[in-house]
Amino acid sequence: MNILVDCHVFDGKFQGTRTYIQGLYLEMVEHKDIEFYFAAQDTDGLRNIFGNAANIHYVKLTSSCSIKRLVIEFPQIIKKYGIDYAHFQYISPLVKRCKEIVTIHDLLFLDYPQYFPLSYRIKNKYLFKRSAKRADVLLTVSEYSRNEIVRHFNIDNKKIAVTPNAVLSIPSDMKMEDVKKKWKLDKYILTVGRIEPRKNFLILLQAFVELKLHEKGYKLMIIGAPDLAYYEFYNYYASLSEDIKNAVAIDKASFTELVSLYKNASLFVFPSLAEGFGIPPLEAIEYGCPLLCSNATAMAEFDLPKKVMFNPTDMEELKKKILVMLENKVQNISSIEMQQKYNWQQTSKNLYELIVPAVTISGVREGNSLPALLSKRRAA
Repeated sequence: MNILVDCHVFDGKFQGTRTYIQGLYLEMVEHKDIEFYFAAQDTDGLRNIFGNAANIHYVKLTSSCSIKRLVIEFPQIIKKYGIDYAHFQYISPLVKRCKEIVTIHDLLFLDYPQYFPLSYRIKNKYLFKRSAKRADVLLTVSEYSRNEIVRHFNIDNKKIAVTPNAVLSIPSDMKMEDVKKKWKLDKYILTVGRIEPRKNFLILLQAFVELKLHEKGYKLMIIGAPDLAYYEFYNYYASLSEDIKNAVAIDKASFTELVSLYKNASLFVFPSLAEGFGIPPLEAIEYGCPLLCSNATAMAEFDLPKKVMFNPTDMEELKKKILVMLENKVQNISSIEMQQKYNWQQTSKNLYELIVPAVTISGVREGNSLPALLSKRRAA
């Protein structure tokens, strides 16, 4: 079996879809009965991630234009390499040339239209729906997102399999970065994500200012790239005094730097208003960082203790819980329990059982959905 994986997201800024592909297929490539074709412009970068093996192949994309990629390049690649399944995130090509795996991570632009441009909402409502309905295997990353796909696209929930995100493992030989020296840090609060309105960094910045944490020696580290326009955040930041601005750092970080930032932070706060999943809270737990997490949308599925969850629109609750966490400095969340619930091995197994032929050990007939398979097993 030949599987093509659209990896064009690896050519751009870091985001959750990249973590999803990387975590999922680092496990999937262990199945030697499948030939994997990873496609992106930066094939050297892909090779550094997925390595070299007899069943791993890299296909160089020639264009950064999504239209050319979906209308011309992928159909040509599918034909050239005899692809059986092609895996796309959100949007599949104009013409269907093989069986398609489509992951719709979220429909937040339909649930929270105020955070997205009108042109984005109009275009993607059509493209996402068309891709979802046409998919041979339709995936999403949380029960929240599955319910929203059912509601907005009128698709039977039994046709949608949940393949949740997890945390990327740390290589045993990975050297921790001296992030405290690089950013001149001692005590600091960390948050991670693209800088856009729904990420809700403004409330965290306001809480940091109103609690006067800079006077107690704390800094606020915001790791993420600017994305959608977020005027309220930048206008508020611009209004701050120089001593407060000096206590706030907005920057990007490599994976090794990010792990080190988690491990050394006094507290990680994830104030997002809306997520299809939300990987950073799991990273904080995995890397031993005290956590405060929004209780909105998909984050509610983490089933975290109430003391570490907060309403992302309630400034007073956030301020109170920040002070409590900074004073106690204790994280009572088991990373082992979270690993059992969210791990790439199980997510990979879920996908594999969806696509393997009937003759394999899973006993699945090709084309059966994972929910249908699980239903049959429970009945047995």
